[in-house]
Amino acid sequence: MKIEVAIGIDIGGTNTVIGVVDREGNILAETSTPTLTNTDINNYLNTLTSKINETVFHLNGTIEVKGIGIGAPSSNYYTGEIVGASNLGWGDRVPFVKLMKEFYDYPVIVLTNDANSAAVGEMMYGAAKGMNDFIMLTLGTGVGSGIVANGKLILGHDGFAGELGHVIIDPNGRECGCGRKGCLETYASATGICRTASELIATTKTESKLRNVPALNFTSKMIYDAAVKGDELALKAFEITGKMLGKAIADFVTFSSPEAVFLFGGLAMAGDYIFTPTREAMEENMCFLYSNKVKLLPSKLDGAKIAILGASAVVWQEMKN
Repeated sequence: MKIEVAIGIDIGGTNTVIGVVDREGNILAETSTPTLTNTDINNYLNTLTSKINETVFHLNGTIEVKGIGIGAPSSNYYTGEIVGASNLGWGDRVPFVKLMKEFYDYPVIVLTNDANSAAVGEMMYGAAKGMNDFIMLTLGTGVGSGIVANGKLILGHDGFAGELGHVIIDPNGRECGCGRKGCLETYASATGICRTASELIATTKTESKLRNVPALNFTSKMIYDAAVKGDELALKAFEITGKMLGKAIADFVTFSSPEAVFLFGGLAMAGDYIFTPTREAMEENMCFLYSNKVKLLPSKLDGAKIAILGASAVVWQEMKN
């Protein structure tokens, strides 16, 4: 009997990762290819599909491919398009699903963004299994989010619902790449905590080894390493970041009354340094209706694999729907 599988594809700015995943979340095969940015999209698709075919061929006779799930920046689930992803350089509007269907006739070929696919992956394979209402926040270079309510991903009428990283938490705050000021991701991302630490260096006299780091070399990992060693300035940066994030989450909770909020990404890997101040601020600012009801949890998916796991999970979710 053949194993039913989904092909999960994560399109990143540098590399594209491809995985063949079964219904239990086991990755049966994995490969990658450079994301040929700033080139003709057809060149990229020829390279991508060749890699897919090669990977599937090695499993030939043992699997039945049910579909392809694709995670990509600035993607629209409804239209199957990648819209305005300037870092990819393929044009303003790429009909990605339509183009993929010229190569494959699998029952399901679906496109979504990385945060939404991570949320579905957590629901299918991770700590949100059995949950119908939760929020996934991805704390990376920016802040992404996927919102699940009543067991379904919230997409909105145009496919772009749930961009919680662009909720304004300080109208007079930091400039954001979206063109506005004070968005959550300018504070609660890896980039945001670096900006916080830089501001502390500039405005306080707190002793810190971080003061010796050239501005261009500054990373969130350095701040974490310093915090582990008890660096006061680094600990303060995490405290400020957690307070901003926790306060924002308290507001997000009022929208869908989730059972849990999951944190994933580089910043979430800091563990208690980010979870403790975030949890405290979340409860301090929580409306009494939700007080002490919402869990703040780390993702249980393998951080290195979550992108392809999430993309593959969207296939199973689509078939279920």
